[in-house]
Amino acid sequence: MLRLDDLTVFVRTADSGSLSAAARQLSISPALASAALKRLESVLGWRLFARTTRSLRLTEEGENYLRHAREALRLLQEGQEALQQGQETPGGLLKIAMPSDLGRNYLMHWLDEFQTRYPRVSFQLSVSDRVSDLYRQPVDLAIRYGRLDDSSLVALPLAPGNRRVLVAAPAYLERYGALTSPQALLQHNCLRFMVEEVIHDRWQFHVGGELQQWHVQGNRSADDADVVRRWAVAGLGIAYKSRLDLADDIRTGRLRVLLPDILGEAAPLNMLCMHRQHITPTVLQLRDFLRERCSQA
Repeated sequence: MLRLDDLTVFVRTADSGSLSAAARQLSISPALASAALKRLESVLGWRLFARTTRSLRLTEEGENYLRHAREALRLLQEGQEALQQGQETPGGLLKIAMPSDLGRNYLMHWLDEFQTRYPRVSFQLSVSDRVSDLYRQPVDLAIRYGRLDDSSLVALPLAPGNRRVLVAAPAYLERYGALTSPQALLQHNCLRFMVEEVIHDRWQFHVGGELQQWHVQGNRSADDADVVRRWAVAGLGIAYKSRLDLADDIRTGRLRVLLPDILGEAAPLNMLCMHRQHITPTVLQLRDFLRERCSQA
């Protein structure tokens, strides 16, 4: 089997006309250089150099083979440079799983911006509130709310300080009145979210340094967080959702934050991957870009 090092020794020796000079250029011993040439000749089945005690010259076969060896080394160098360039400029296909509400209303637009900036990047998106299994699904990255339960995954924080907030539309508040305390949720229609068929109906808050939990009720629940947000905007009840999901609705007044002085559940947003080897320069560029957009939102 041909070895790259042997080809390099051959070309350097032919260029310098001296085995010892080639060895010095490559920082190896003359014995190693000589062994490389013998190994190459053995693989090819031809003598490449005619050797005497005072001279070293290419044979006819060596002259013919030299241009092929040069071309092979040139192509390999170009390939290495192309790989390095690819590492410096984001590119390639990223398969990303993302939550429905944030995915549809924010991430898709942010990824459009990222792709405009880096056109060599391609995306394959999975938009769902079901918890993606990175080990079973064809996914490179998962953008997910919540604390990391699987310690074998690598988390790249996007919005580590994000929390849930209580919100309702002005029309709902005009009809049913303002919320005065977390306990008052028991008298309101609460719009609840389901994960894996389990309804998230125990809403937690930090009140005066104490953790409180209230078992809320309502006439609607969905396994799609975007649907829950739309119900809230339509004035159908109170929602308890990630503030990041609601940023535009709060800013435009479609939804109002209730009990703003009470601290809601932590809902950190992370970008997850299976191994640190998967954290390529493209992934890091995307992490930095999305982190900036989350901060602005």
